[in-house]
Amino acid sequence: MFIKRKYPSTRLRRLRKNSNLIDLVSETNLSSSDLIQPVFIKENFSGKEDIKSMPGVFRFGIEDVLKEIEDIINSGINSIAVFPVIESSKKDSQGSEAINIDNFISTSIKKIKNQFPELVLIADVALDPYTDHGHDGILKGEEIANDETVKILTEQSILLADAGADIIAPSDMMDGRIASIRKELEKENFKNTILLSYAAKYNSKFYGPFRDAVNSASKLGKSSKSSYQMNINNKEEALHEVAIDINEGADIVMVKPAMPYLDIIHLIKDSFKIPTFAYQVSGEFSMLKNAINEGWLDEGAMLESLISIKRAGADAILSYAAKEISKEIKNK
Repeated sequence: MFIKRKYPSTRLRRLRKNSNLIDLVSETNLSSSDLIQPVFIKENFSGKEDIKSMPGVFRFGIEDVLKEIEDIINSGINSIAVFPVIESSKKDSQGSEAINIDNFISTSIKKIKNQFPELVLIADVALDPYTDHGHDGILKGEEIANDETVKILTEQSILLADAGADIIAPSDMMDGRIASIRKELEKENFKNTILLSYAAKYNSKFYGPFRDAVNSASKLGKSSKSSYQMNINNKEEALHEVAIDINEGADIVMVKPAMPYLDIIHLIKDSFKIPTFAYQVSGEFSMLKNAINEGWLDEGAMLESLISIKRAGADAILSYAAKEISKEIKNK
């Protein structure tokens, strides 16, 4: 209940007298344990290379990504999400390489978990890194074939779980894939493997730099993902998507992007009381980072953006700035 208070008996500035008081009564606190660092791993590559559209973000060869992960852990972060950048010659219309038992991401996960067994590793489940058309599913004519795609996504999930992924994260937005994956995980005795569903993934214009990072942008061209990713105008549809995925066996749900959809994050967390993650996507990151690098924004803008996502209700945030912000928090 809101209590009527009047000046001067109430002076709200009393609680802003100094930084210690401000911290003491802070309603929202962002910690390193709230952050997840996405990592790009490139096949048949040694070293690291710049992603031009994502300042300060790199593609790593497998040996170098192990060094990067050590630095991420030393920053205070205990969770990463891995994304493969595979050879173009291995891409086809079916995304067949996704279910190759010895594919690059499966062998990479094994190496990472062998060296860092306590690290929480999230593996992305989708076909866009593996298809020659850049879509998240199997393309038949002009349409994405939902049920055929779900079948291959389910096989992909089992391979990733077997490789050692702690969390399987379907980001494709196909109908029914959570139920199919959960059923197969149970059948194959991966009962403790966590399902993080990209349940409210919008057909956003903020994904461009990520598509550059995994080399799917040129394949996708001007083709749209509007037939499977959510309409940016809709809010109640997000509740429907999330409810279905929870009923099908999702342990955690994701909202993507984050800042343009703070209302959706709050609505989902408030409605379902389930662990809710948010993804500060590549376009959000690059927009802020470029403005900071040019001096148009103070460098604190990145931290402010993440706090706004946490304040909206996100339990954890995937951000390309995670390591940098974690070091900032640690040294505060």
